[in-house]
Amino acid sequence: MNLDLQGKNALVCGSSKGIGKAVALELAMLGANVTLVARSGNILMEVKEQLDRSRKQKHDFLVADFSDTIDLKRKISGLVATKPIHILINNTGGPPGGPIIEADPEAFLSAYQQHLICNHLLVRAVLHGMQAAEYGRIVNIISTSVKQPIDGLGVSNTVRAAVANWAKTLANEVGQAGITVNNVLPGYTFTQRLEEIIQNRAAASGKSEEAIQEAMKKTVPAGRFADPSEIAAAVAFLASPAAAYINGINVPVDGGRTKSL
Repeated sequence: MNLDLQGKNALVCGSSKGIGKAVALELAMLGANVTLVARSGNILMEVKEQLDRSRKQKHDFLVADFSDTIDLKRKISGLVATKPIHILINNTGGPPGGPIIEADPEAFLSAYQQHLICNHLLVRAVLHGMQAAEYGRIVNIISTSVKQPIDGLGVSNTVRAAVANWAKTLANEVGQAGITVNNVLPGYTFTQRLEEIIQNRAAASGKSEEAIQEAMKKTVPAGRFADPSEIAAAVAFLASPAAAYINGINVPVDGGRTKSL
């Protein structure tokens, strides 16, 4: 199976921590040149030093805030003027939780911009390079909520579903150019985001965080939370030559938690 990414340039969003960082580490291990993207330059510099260089990979980073689409567009345009991007990993932290009825309209607009609009800007910027190389992998890290809404994440459920449908439409349009577009749907993964969800549920219910954790684990057939590296493994496969005929799908990586097929 060909998982070799040597000579491929990857752009990994939200790569200062959690799943995004794990993906960057995995892609570098497979030989890719990785460009990290997040808001904190100091943290990105530290992550960059952790990336594999055993095959003389060249890594760099881009400081960008997805709440500023004008600045993001300018910076990405500058990046693709220097090199093509063959692999795009769209990954943005989820919006604040809470019941959907309590969400202000501005919360939906903000999440829509930081997820769907920024994803779209990035795709438009990198598409020409993918087409020229006849190789493109676009992987969107979203959520199992596109199959089964998650209680207490009203805004996230709504926006993630929009991203999934955008991605499927895009896959239909670019597939003939050797470009695939797929979504990875992480289940409960031990990240800062999950810690926040546990804290919020504990505060709302009056139960301890330990009790909330155990209750959540009982809903997962695997009986545990995922490590970010396990999500990264699925992303890396979809980014590889081996996944050339996999296009336009949602891939839950959730230990079996999602009830639907």
